[in-house]
Amino acid sequence: MSQVLLIEDHQTVRDGLQLALTRQGHTVHAVGTGEQGLERLRTSPSDVVVLDLMLPGMDGFEVCRRIRQLGDLPIIMLTARNDDMDVVAGLEAGADDYVVKPVQARVLEARIRAVLRRTGGDARRGGDRTGPERHGALTIDRAALVVSKDGTPVSLAPTELRLLLELSDTPGQVLSRQQLLEAVWEHGYLGDSRLVDACVQRVRAKIEADSSAPVFIQTVRGFGYRFGPL
Repeated sequence: MSQVLLIEDHQTVRDGLQLALTRQGHTVHAVGTGEQGLERLRTSPSDVVVLDLMLPGMDGFEVCRRIRQLGDLPIIMLTARNDDMDVVAGLEAGADDYVVKPVQARVLEARIRAVLRRTGGDARRGGDRTGPERHGALTIDRAALVVSKDGTPVSLAPTELRLLLELSDTPGQVLSRQQLLEAVWEHGYLGDSRLVDACVQRVRAKIEADSSAPVFIQTVRGFGYRFGPL
């Protein structure tokens, strides 16, 4: 049974989502402000955070950044409109996925299950391989789900790790954004490349010597991404 922390200031929305997710088997702790949510995380563990962007006081973007500083907990943000700037800013702050309001409980629940699967054993790819893989300065241990650069562990959020595993599973092969959406986020039917692009940028910032001149995750213009070095 998963532990969901819901941070939503609108009481009607908060109560409705808490009831719907509870009926789906989740244990939901609901709070109305970002400050309350951060305090809850400091005292009680959660498996995933559902975070409204438009909060009173500390907004959802800042809450998202602070959660990322605490660890690699999956974050699904709620946004009032399908606005590019809001969505991209939220993804750059560290969110793993997003749902546009008004929220359909079944859509949110599907996203929660998908992001939780990314934290489990099925995040592994290339199961027939044994031992860590070395790609220049980068080492990927699929069995342990550990990535290191020059011998130093790299902290990756679950979605970031899943993306890197997906790309590195077939070095040199170009994967389209649509393929990555379907494999990593499990809802490629939305055709939302913003999820992929923002996640790629976050991973590059952690594994590349110079994220503006990437070696490991290379852009193939008009197609998608491929894993190097080649």
